[in-house]
Amino acid sequence: MNLPNRLSLIRVLLVPVMTILLSLPGDVCRYLGAFVFLAGAVTDYLDGSIARKQNLITDFGRFLDPLADKLLVLSALILLSVRGLVPAWLVILVLSREMAVDGLRMILSGHGTVVAAGMAGKIKTASQMVYILAVLIFNIPVTDHIILILCTAWIAIITLYSGWVYFRKYGKELTRQGM
Repeated sequence: MNLPNRLSLIRVLLVPVMTILLSLPGDVCRYLGAFVFLAGAVTDYLDGSIARKQNLITDFGRFLDPLADKLLVLSALILLSVRGLVPAWLVILVLSREMAVDGLRMILSGHGTVVAAGMAGKIKTASQMVYILAVLIFNIPVTDHIILILCTAWIAIITLYSGWVYFRKYGKELTRQGM
């Protein structure tokens, strides 16, 4: 297994650690959970950067990297929603977008078309990770701070936009192949 894939696997393994920490009460656990989340976010940046620079892109990596991102981001968002810090509608929006894009990817991969991560998807993931860290640090409901309200709106917009980009680009491929 190459280094980028190991980093993605580490990100998957960090999810239960982060989940446990963020499920426990107290600021120390929250800060440790935020640190574990940050470590996962850093591995996301590193695995992609190393894979591109060293031409270590594999089919396994194309599968594992976005899965690891989804596990990390969605686990954190769900826990923040349960704590009342992030609105549930945002979690549902993010989850729905991920399921729709993954469904598109699965259908197209069955017909030999690989759907690579685009720039809008990368911006979406990075934005979500920064947002989650901000919510963890501020530790207040996003509705209680104007900057967090604006950030929540941005996450909703970039999530919808990035999903729309995939369907606009690859939806044509579905119709071309008679799906």
